[in-house]
Amino acid sequence: MSPEGIDGRTLAEAIEAGPVTVQEFMRFANNAYYNRKDPLGAQGDFITAPEISQMFGEMVGIWLTDIWLRTDKPQHCHYVELGPGRGTLAADALRVMRHFGFEPQVHFVENSIALQEMQLRAVAHATCHADVTSLPDDGPLLVVANEFFDALPVRQMIKTHAGWRERVVVRDQGTRFAPLPSAIATDELVPSQFRVASVGNIFESCPDSESVIGDISQRLSLQGGAVLTIDYGYIQPSLGSSLQAVKNHVYADPFADVGQCDLTAHVDFSRLAEVARASGLSVAGPVDQGQWLSALGIRQRAEKLIQSQPDRAADIAAGVNRLIHPDAMGSLFKVMAAHAQSWPMPEGFGP
Repeated sequence: MSPEGIDGRTLAEAIEAGPVTVQEFMRFANNAYYNRKDPLGAQGDFITAPEISQMFGEMVGIWLTDIWLRTDKPQHCHYVELGPGRGTLAADALRVMRHFGFEPQVHFVENSIALQEMQLRAVAHATCHADVTSLPDDGPLLVVANEFFDALPVRQMIKTHAGWRERVVVRDQGTRFAPLPSAIATDELVPSQFRVASVGNIFESCPDSESVIGDISQRLSLQGGAVLTIDYGYIQPSLGSSLQAVKNHVYADPFADVGQCDLTAHVDFSRLAEVARASGLSVAGPVDQGQWLSALGIRQRAEKLIQSQPDRAADIAAGVNRLIHPDAMGSLFKVMAAHAQSWPMPEGFGP
């Protein structure tokens, strides 16, 4: 666990002064987790699509190149990736983009020093930013957010016999914590269609996601460009807790081993779209990841790779199957794009 967290204190110290919200708990836990080690790969706790196959990043590169070409190759374009992991996606996407003569400046938004070091080994010329506020304002932004929003902390409201209350976290025993309803009424923070829900129901929101997509959308409205979001989540607002933890590639208790597990929550794509449209952007999707990758030609790319590397045919086929099959990542993960109205409709979202 990180030695510092909420207001410079450890989580346990902070809770001794009073309960913290689920949002504060999740922010502390993930800050500690992502600064502790490389979480990716077989030796880590989970694996993301870029680490499964180079084809994922290549399809992103094709998508970005296509929209750039159809906007008449605007100058001073910037490639921006939010939470770039090991830099694998960027390396694969930029390789494809260079093939078509598209070499944008590269910017990574990452606050984990451990991951920044890995990202710069993959893309040495990238500029790192702690948040989106320092991104350049001299040209269009092409923003990629793959499994970024799911790691941002959520607020949880729970329906009690006394009405809606924010869920807070208290010290349970040992290193474990437990969620409980607070004493403060929060009915006004729950959408009207959910307020009459039965006792025990949970409503989630993610203010950090709304803030990030809001900042990005305002920039795109002024500077031009597009943002591509790929994540697991839901298309319409719904009830239920989606907070989950993963450790050593299996699900774990989110309230145990703080800072040792990856905490995530499902993304509300409808809310991201609503915020983007409020800034004047056009929105495409969300669609299933499998549909989007297939529309961009991932199967054809797999065939080419197999022809050039027949000894890897089984691995290549397994990789594409994991990315697009409905029983794997194909339906669980969604893809959504938002773009400046002066830019063309992006590929991959048609019928």
